Amino acid sequence: MSADTLDLEVPVAETRLDISAFALRGAIYIGAWLIVVYLFALVSFMSDWFLYGPVYDWADYLRWTSIQWGTLAVLLPATLWLMPDEAIEPPHRWRLLWANFGVSLVFALSAVTLGAVLTHFIVPGRPEVRYQLSQFLTKHAATDFLAYWVLVGVRQALHFYRERIRREIQASRLQAQLAQSRLLVLKMQLHPHFVFNTLHAAATLTREDAAAAEDMLLRLAELLRTYLDDDRQEITLSEELELLDLYLGIQRVRFRDRLTSRVNVDPELLQCAVPSLVLQPIVENAIAHGIGKNVGEDCVEVDCYRVAKSLCIDVRNRNSMLDAAPDDLFRRGIGLSNSRLRLKELYANEGHIELDALKPRGAICRIRMPMKQLEDHATKSGAKAA
Repeated sequence: MSADTLDLEVPVAETRLDISAFALRGAIYIGAWLIVVYLFALVSFMSDWFLYGPVYDWADYLRWTSIQWGTLAVLLPATLWLMPDEAIEPPHRWRLLWANFGVSLVFALSAVTLGAVLTHFIVPGRPEVRYQLSQFLTKHAATDFLAYWVLVGVRQALHFYRERIRREIQASRLQAQLAQSRLLVLKMQLHPHFVFNTLHAAATLTREDAAAAEDMLLRLAELLRTYLDDDRQEITLSEELELLDLYLGIQRVRFRDRLTSRVNVDPELLQCAVPSLVLQPIVENAIAHGIGKNVGEDCVEVDCYRVAKSLCIDVRNRNSMLDAAPDDLFRRGIGLSNSRLRLKELYANEGHIELDALKPRGAICRIRMPMKQLEDHATKSGAKAA
């Protein structure tokens, strides 16, 4: 088969589909109006039969309702085309009301006239058009007029429904964009705070051990490279623990043998999503308020486990004391307050962070967030490259 033949067959197939769809819509439209005609004929017949006994034949009721509602079915497509397709609201409310009023008069008069003409040709005895016109004016004009305004009300309701849905979608998008902007601000606040503390520690260490200070700065460079190359708000727990290991390496250089760390994590949780840098400010606070202020050794412990549908992370150390109430500490500390705000922005009421004292000495920070699997960034990048 040649290419020219294919080009001719595609439009023919599309035309057939359009004709079939048009025929189906036409059949549904006619069927719906036939149901309306039958129901109103049945209502008229039953009401007359209960009030006056048998008055007319069933065929007469069916013929009359067919003429009355059939005229509306014929006029409806043209009426929808003439009807102003705008919401009746300021600043054009009165203009649209007057326009609809004019179309409603045309619709009612057209329905009355068409009904009188059809009655003249369909009803046995061929009643005069003038007589039927007066009958339709007195009995059906008001109904036709009101039918038009019911149609206006339905169209306005659909218009306001679509507008409400559009505004809800727009508001949801704006809210998501606002939340993303807040998260970016909170995340970026952590970088200078952390960099300042690390550079200050490196400058202090330079006088005592230049090689250790150099190692600290190299680790800092690697950590910052990771921060700057990755703008994701959520990363896998595995990636977060790798970043935490870089940070703890810097602190171990700073405090030498005084600081140790332990990480205990269920392997099944390594692909769970966590906010990026969620652990670094918590661990930084534990070190700053532990061996950063007190003599002796300390061990920072990180436990990651699952409770029902929540991912739980506990960060504890044994050489610190809470010098204020937990709520006051959250208000004072940049790292703690940002962590709480980021959890709230990302997970709403499902994200929690709490700070408690341990006995006889120490502190624990508990983080809770919903379980959510996240593909590893390195794996995703490799798949895209392939």
